[in-house]
Amino acid sequence: MSGADEPEIRVPLIAEEASIDKVEVVSDRVRVSTSTEARDVVAEDMLETGALRVERVAVERQVDTPPPPREEGDTTVISLVEERLVVEKRLFVIEEVRVTLDRRREHVAVPVTLRATRATIEHPFEPTTRRNPHG
Repeated sequence: MSGADEPEIRVPLIAEEASIDKVEVVSDRVRVSTSTEARDVVAEDMLETGALRVERVAVERQVDTPPPPREEGDTTVISLVEERLVVEKRLFVIEEVRVTLDRRREHVAVPVTLRATRATIEHPFEPTTRRNPHG
C-alpha cells in the first residue's frame, strides 16, 4: 500500500484534568476581654527649690554713668544712683540691691496610682468546617 491508499487510523487520546476544591476550616476562636487593674505606688525623685534673698548694701562710690545690672554667680546686682550737687554735678552709687537665688534640694515621695490594662483570652468554641462557595 502506498501513502495515499493507506487507511487513516485514528487513536483516541484521553486526558485527565485536576480540580481543586477549597474548604474553609475555622480551627480556633478566642474571646478577648480586658480589665483595668490599679496599684498604688510611691513616685520618688529629687526636687530643687529656690528662694530669693534680697540684700541692700551701702556703697557710696562715684561713677560717670549708671552701671548696668550685672551677675555675680547666683546673685544679680542692681546699682541705685543719685545725683549730688558738689561744685559740679557728680553721680554716686549710693546702694546696691543684691538678689540671690538660694537653692535647696530635697528628696520627695508622692503616692500615685498606676493603671494597667490586662487581657483575658478564652477558647470557648469547637472547630467547625464550612465549604467555601468561591472555590
